[in-house]
Amino acid sequence: MATIAIRAEDKNRWERRAPLTPDHVAELVREHDIEVDVEASPLRVYADAEYAEAGASVGPDPGPGRVVLGVKEIPVEKVQPGRTYVCFSHVIKGQPAGMPLLRRFLEQGCTLVDYEPIVDARGRRIIFFGRHAGYAGMLDTLWALGQRLAVEGFRTPFEELRLAHHYSSLHEALDHVARVGERIRKRGLPTGLRPVAFAFTGSGNVSQGAQEVFERLPFENLEPEALAALPEDRDRPRHVLFRTVLGRAQRFRRRQGGGFDAAELQAHPERYESALDALLPHLTVLVNGVYWDPDQPRLVTREALRALWSRGDGQPKLRVIGDITCDVDGSIEANVRATDPGDPVYVYDPVAGVDRPGVEGAGPVVMAVDNLPCELPREASEHFGDSLLRFVPKLARCDWSRPLAELDLPVELRRAVVAHRGELAPEYRYLESALRGV
Repeated sequence: MATIAIRAEDKNRWERRAPLTPDHVAELVREHDIEVDVEASPLRVYADAEYAEAGASVGPDPGPGRVVLGVKEIPVEKVQPGRTYVCFSHVIKGQPAGMPLLRRFLEQGCTLVDYEPIVDARGRRIIFFGRHAGYAGMLDTLWALGQRLAVEGFRTPFEELRLAHHYSSLHEALDHVARVGERIRKRGLPTGLRPVAFAFTGSGNVSQGAQEVFERLPFENLEPEALAALPEDRDRPRHVLFRTVLGRAQRFRRRQGGGFDAAELQAHPERYESALDALLPHLTVLVNGVYWDPDQPRLVTREALRALWSRGDGQPKLRVIGDITCDVDGSIEANVRATDPGDPVYVYDPVAGVDRPGVEGAGPVVMAVDNLPCELPREASEHFGDSLLRFVPKLARCDWSRPLAELDLPVELRRAVVAHRGELAPEYRYLESALRGV
């Protein structure tokens, strides 16, 4: 009988997600004759007894199955020889923090399948938590805005909002945001604060999830070039927020001038730079929801923030940066460290170049939780498992002892095999240079 294992997540006390729910396990056992071993967990949003009732074997470890399903990266010391691990490994960008884990996989002769490169024919991710990262990230960003404005003396309905994990469900959270939106619509916002402008980067699942939350509030859409004139436009309504969405053509510009060319940006990112410097003075909140590659220009540089906070004309308009994608020292240079749901924000002081806890002080509040979907663990796990389920029988029945080219896997999974039997797959050999730096 084919067997899979589900490991217990152990990134931190907030990580309560699972790659498959008890309902998914019941379907695998009943309809696909797959044996499922589940590592017991006191934190997981689903009780061990629920998995046992679904037909799984629950024990103190992941069991002997060849294929181990997880969510977040595996602790280096828990990687066992010869097994196939399926998870978000955070190694494919070659960032230094992930290289010890990748080296461990290789040294132990393991196979690594990463969820992130599992995409369809158009390059769209198939298995993801992105939309739920957007939901939780936007809730936490709005909470941060309310807290920051309160310490500045602005009493707003945003102050009523809670962090995502303080809600019993996504439905409850969205309903609360809608009620806050009604208060803004009826009573408006303080005069000294208006206009309140939000900018969203990207159009993928993360950005879409964040904007779904935002759309419970009263708002008008604006083109980015209209932001600068917004304070002087007396005809604009006073009981709404303003939203602008920044596509790649609005995020990047050629260093030497000329029109934006997406193909050129892809092939020669060094020819481009961020176009956000001119927009930052006109934003109240920046919500970052785009995938970032280290070869690409940074979107918000420390230099740009230092210039903004050194102008000497009082508090800049920018209050909060919600970096939902959370690449530390990545596209948002103010993101100098990741946070967790229990302490989700800090203030980055761009003049001193340091971060300080809380929401008070010079600089923007940075929301940098690096596992946001865990704040909505049940809904996130259900959505993720629904997407993963169709691939599990193939993963369970694959003969992983065979060479990479002979693995019986659908093309979507084959592209996501980062390493096999202790060797990098051909399309991931670019990671060799990153490994040499470990």
